[in-house]
Amino acid sequence: MRYLISILLVLLLVVIGFYAWANRYSEIAAIKPIAPSAFDKTTINKGASLVAIGDCAFCHTKPGGKSFAGGRKLDTPFGAIFSTNITPETSTGIGTWSLLAFTRALRKGVDRSGSYLYPAFPYDHFTKIKDDDIAAIYAYLMTRPPVTAPRSENALSFPFNVRTLVSGWNLLFLRAGAYTPDPSRDDQWNRGAYLVQGLGHCGACHTPRNIFGAERRSSARYAGETLEGWHAPALNAASPAAVPWTANAIVNFLLDGWDGDHGVAAGAMTAVVDSLGTLSEDDANAIATYVLSFQDQSQAAERTKAAKSFAQKVAFGPSPSAQTTPDTAEGRGEATFVRICANCHRAGARSAPLALSSTVSGPDPHNLIRIIDKGIQPPQNALDRSMPAFGGGLSNRELADLVTFVRSHFSKKPSWSNVADLVAEMRPSRQ
Repeated sequence: MRYLISILLVLLLVVIGFYAWANRYSEIAAIKPIAPSAFDKTTINKGASLVAIGDCAFCHTKPGGKSFAGGRKLDTPFGAIFSTNITPETSTGIGTWSLLAFTRALRKGVDRSGSYLYPAFPYDHFTKIKDDDIAAIYAYLMTRPPVTAPRSENALSFPFNVRTLVSGWNLLFLRAGAYTPDPSRDDQWNRGAYLVQGLGHCGACHTPRNIFGAERRSSARYAGETLEGWHAPALNAASPAAVPWTANAIVNFLLDGWDGDHGVAAGAMTAVVDSLGTLSEDDANAIATYVLSFQDQSQAAERTKAAKSFAQKVAFGPSPSAQTTPDTAEGRGEATFVRICANCHRAGARSAPLALSSTVSGPDPHNLIRIIDKGIQPPQNALDRSMPAFGGGLSNRELADLVTFVRSHFSKKPSWSNVADLVAEMRPSRQ
């Protein structure tokens, strides 16, 4: 009995200690609104470029809403989280936040009142941002038009709606502090690492997550992930790109959202590319240098030649006709391809050849299903690469058959096994 009581007392002390530790952050005093004229124009301009690199407007602006006023719904495995208002409005925004409070939010994921922010806000990346860059971002946001926009209530079930528990997540997964350059690497690589690991938070989409929603590290870094109905392809040696990426190809994709050997940006990457309009070519090349250091560049010339040879071999000719058995998924899919796809995709007439596309050669059919269903609204610098939505004229079986055919014909990779089920899941209202 005494032994049991001792154990219970120890557990009670642990709980009390954790609670005290988790609630160690106090409120930072509110400040009076700062006049935009108080900020240096050069600093504001620098902040504008940094905010664009971080793509802050996308997450903090709901569809049809005012810029940075929040309200965008972010679906997570734990429920829905709505982004917050980061305009300098004083009652619903950050108009009463000091630079100290703003810095704490980015570095430690704790807001001005001392409450924990959910890691859907990627402070585990933003913690790496340098002090002077944080100050520039603050200056830019505090000079935006203030918008009154009350916070939407998150839809998280217990225990995920208990913010104090985020402290445990931070203990396990947050490595707070600004980026420290790797002395074994050159300045260009370190600049790229700083942008990708920090403000760019590329791993937030391109790195697989564990059961706690934290990014996996070591060999899994940049290994690709599926979230919100899209698959962010691997950026490391597992990259599904048929033609190995080059520095020029990555720069093209970052600045224009398009490269002839890789195709056009779609999904969330469209907004990322549009935000990178102010990215300098030096920074784009730095990002490319860093990303390429994770990829397999062995026999790149031979792999490129083989991929392009295959793409030429499988491209439809001027008058394609179905050759496969009509009553199979591939046969039905080919007939649909001939009817609605071949005119534009014949030999890559309007886009990168399908056989070179990571959408076709990747490990996950989400992107191909979504693109056929909803079309592509490309980044602003690649407007001529648009694609109409065909989903309205296709049944679920027709769409699944088309995806199955495209994969089998334009890729050497194994067939996707879950296409029909995934189409039904993604289009529950269709038959």
